[in-house]
Amino acid sequence: MSKSDRAPAWPIYRRLLGFATPYRNLLLLALGGMLIEAAAGSAFMKLMEPVVDETFISKNSELSLILPLAIVGLFVIRGIAGYITDVCMGKSARSIARDLRVRVLGKYLRLPGLRFDSEPVPSMLMRLGSDSDQVANAAVDAAKVMLQQSLQIIGALVVMLWTSWQVTIAILVMAPPLAVLMDKVAKRYRRFSHRVQESGGRLMQAADQTLNNQQEVKIYGAQDAELARYGALADENLRLSMKVESTRSISSAVVQLMGAVGLALLLFFAGREAAAGRLSAGGFVTLMMAMMAMIPALKQLTNVQNMLQKGIASAERLFGVLDADEERDGGARELTRARGELEFRAIGARYPGQGEPALTDIRFVAKPGTVTAIVGRSGSGKSTLIKLIPRFYEPASGEILLDGHPLTDYRLADLRRQIALVGQQVMLFDGSVAANVAYGELADSPGEGLRHALDAAYASEFVDKLSEGSGTGIGAKGGRLSGGQRQRLVIARAILKDAPILILDEATASLDTESERLVQDALNRLMSDRTTLVIAHRLSTIEHADQVLVLDQGRLVEQGTHAELLAQGGLYAHLHRMQFREPGSADAPG
Repeated sequence: MSKSDRAPAWPIYRRLLGFATPYRNLLLLALGGMLIEAAAGSAFMKLMEPVVDETFISKNSELSLILPLAIVGLFVIRGIAGYITDVCMGKSARSIARDLRVRVLGKYLRLPGLRFDSEPVPSMLMRLGSDSDQVANAAVDAAKVMLQQSLQIIGALVVMLWTSWQVTIAILVMAPPLAVLMDKVAKRYRRFSHRVQESGGRLMQAADQTLNNQQEVKIYGAQDAELARYGALADENLRLSMKVESTRSISSAVVQLMGAVGLALLLFFAGREAAAGRLSAGGFVTLMMAMMAMIPALKQLTNVQNMLQKGIASAERLFGVLDADEERDGGARELTRARGELEFRAIGARYPGQGEPALTDIRFVAKPGTVTAIVGRSGSGKSTLIKLIPRFYEPASGEILLDGHPLTDYRLADLRRQIALVGQQVMLFDGSVAANVAYGELADSPGEGLRHALDAAYASEFVDKLSEGSGTGIGAKGGRLSGGQRQRLVIARAILKDAPILILDEATASLDTESERLVQDALNRLMSDRTTLVIAHRLSTIEHADQVLVLDQGRLVEQGTHAELLAQGGLYAHLHRMQFREPGSADAPG
């Protein structure tokens, strides 16, 4: 049995209602509107008794004008109350969805890097999108329907008891089986709603992968395979959705059948009461109208279970994010600007579920003003190593020191202010050039600082030619710029930050020769007087590094300068020969 089936719904819903607390005044106003609606509806039903008895039986002409005006007045009051209810509940629901989205996104930004390895971004987007909407529906919209229809049922029961308590008590024999039915429907809705939403997440993930990799899909002729995979997931989603629909339809039909049985009982017992002289024709019409009003209300109460249980299933998913452990941030040591000395002491790292460690016993020192290059085959642990420095990942053993103190002694925000990152994957946002360079905490940088950063990154040459200069929008992910231009903006951002530690993840690997030269010149300016760590795929870019670390299967197997490592004839020399294909080398490809 899944967690969704085991966890009781009420604690989840009660926690969900906590998000409605800031909007209690709106909700109280809406509740007042519902009470007026229900009272007006009940008054209309009760008014049918004098309408029938006085107008058609006694033929009282004095009431022939008053009673129609009273009916119009009741519906005007009911309409105004309904409008107030809808507006207040609608604003509350949308506000709760907004609050949840903001809180969940904020939580994601505080989660460890491993969370982003285990949960695909489309799943995160689904939580921020449809899950938040479903939760708002459960917290407010479903509650609105339940309260409105429950009050209408209560009002109808009060009218029925007032008109003939004997007939009403006889009909209430239908209540226990109806309650059992609604409980079973709620459990079934919840079980399948959770599975439908998980299936929807897998659908979105499959579509995201296919569309983002559309070039590979086309070039390898994988359209049919991807369509078949997506189709299978869509079929599963359809199958689960139909189970929800069949539950709704069957439960609705059963409720209507039970309503018909209730009407039959009403006719039977009302007839007996009328024969005994205890029920007038107007009283019978009132009972009939109240019973007829209860049947669609009961049907809506059954149908709203779908909305409610979807919301509770979504709430479980959102609470799973909100309750997740955040990045550890217990440091108290003040850090304004670091010198930049990094020391790795017997560092080990491991990914959850992996048999072999990602890093084992890594030891080295990177001194201020030096360049440390990190090389190795794919999967040797290079990226894992540099992600330990800003504490995107935490080491499983050992410790990393910054200026002689463990990284955990510093607050995360202070630590990350000491680091600038330029990666192969360029991260730009849909905004202007200036907003992308002066990003985050750099937003208040003076204009001359921005200009200097653009000049130093050799970006001014193309920025000045844009229609609005640095105020020009660059599109989503910088799509209006070339690869070299995007990379130079990222370097300008790092220059503007002026952090004492610089991490480069082969920032020129995907550029053409001219762009690479400009970017490399910009990087050389950026690297001066900082502690620089470079992940190098092109070994020609690190010949002047102060030290080269060679990783293999998570271990530091060689360490030295470029010339020293070539002279040793080990793994670094082998990688160098393979990359440059030196003539006469035994390792050179034939």
